[in-house]
Amino acid sequence: MTDTSTAEKTQIPDVTAAEPIPASAMSEVNRLLGNGDLYRYTTAESPVTQLEREFAAKMGSRYALAVSSCSAALFISLKALDLPPGAKVLIPAFTFVAVPSAVVHAECVPVLCECGSNYRIDLDDFHRKLPSVDAVLISHMRGHTSNMDAIMAACDAAGIPVIEDAAHSLGTTWDGRKVGTIGKIGCFSFQSYKLLNSGEGGILVTDDPDLMARAIMMHGSYEDKWQHHDIPSEAMDRVQNNLPMFGLRLNTLSAVLIRAQIEHLDSRVLDGRRNHDHVANRLRAINSVEVPPAYPAEQRAPDSLQFNLPHISDDALDAFVAGANQRGLHIQVFGRSKNNSRAYWNWGFLDDVPDFPQTRAMLMRACDLRLPARLSLAECDLIADTLIAVLETAVDTH
Repeated sequence: MTDTSTAEKTQIPDVTAAEPIPASAMSEVNRLLGNGDLYRYTTAESPVTQLEREFAAKMGSRYALAVSSCSAALFISLKALDLPPGAKVLIPAFTFVAVPSAVVHAECVPVLCECGSNYRIDLDDFHRKLPSVDAVLISHMRGHTSNMDAIMAACDAAGIPVIEDAAHSLGTTWDGRKVGTIGKIGCFSFQSYKLLNSGEGGILVTDDPDLMARAIMMHGSYEDKWQHHDIPSEAMDRVQNNLPMFGLRLNTLSAVLIRAQIEHLDSRVLDGRRNHDHVANRLRAINSVEVPPAYPAEQRAPDSLQFNLPHISDDALDAFVAGANQRGLHIQVFGRSKNNSRAYWNWGFLDDVPDFPQTRAMLMRACDLRLPARLSLAECDLIADTLIAVLETAVDTH
């Protein structure tokens, strides 16, 4: 973990900056730039193949497939389930627009489920809607894990497959199990604001060879390229030339950037949790602030902080956000940020979306602040001091 004992900070850190790329990646980056070998299938020991092996081992999964984004991983996962056109897929009403988009692109129909003030799936609404759907795509939004014991028990009993959108949850565990390995398929992100940063990129994991075979073919494998993957030949024989192909491969340069960071993942998880809990506990001392706790089974790996301000006026809330932003802390309130991609009413490509009053109420008061793992505790204290001071001013003047 980062040594913060002598840290002295007087300036707000840039919380929007991405995690840095380790210097250890540079020699391989320069080699690839020198020879231009950025295609994953040029050699059997491509950096992408090595990344897949290393990530699968890290997660304790049999198979991993690196793709161009987590959005691509979600789409390919849905296609790999071989759902019929028009199949209904249950998703949270609080998620990023990429989740319903993946469902639509996979020729399926999103069925939205209420979420609570703790940002997680509302289990009563989940159980009401489960009998009408063909698959479940659980988005652990901003790293907040829904109750996976209840979800998996219900889905297993009904024979309904579960995909985990773990874009924000790399390093999180649920009752000792790694989030993203609990459902049939888990999807992760390497976008710049995640714990492992390659600008863009994603990966999916599964223990099912037939699912992985379909995913390999559809993500962009062709002819004998599947031999670059650690997959049984009999699984590939069943799908060879029988599935449409999409160009969603990861390039070797991105794989090199990610591989160099895997050894830092555990320390980033610990530092991110430390930072989150430190600022969260400071904010919990303020009467107007609610910071939902983790579930007892959940060990989170946060790189951001969410808190609710349900007891202040709209004017005070807007003044708080503006004041924080003026001081260098970029805060968004999901439901009050214009065109926010996490507000379900902005998903204009969906037809006949009903209102979800519980989710809407949360989104209108949920504040979102990036809180990178690289910050020191002194910087976290400065952030907490600033948030508290700006909030007190906003409430006093409105």
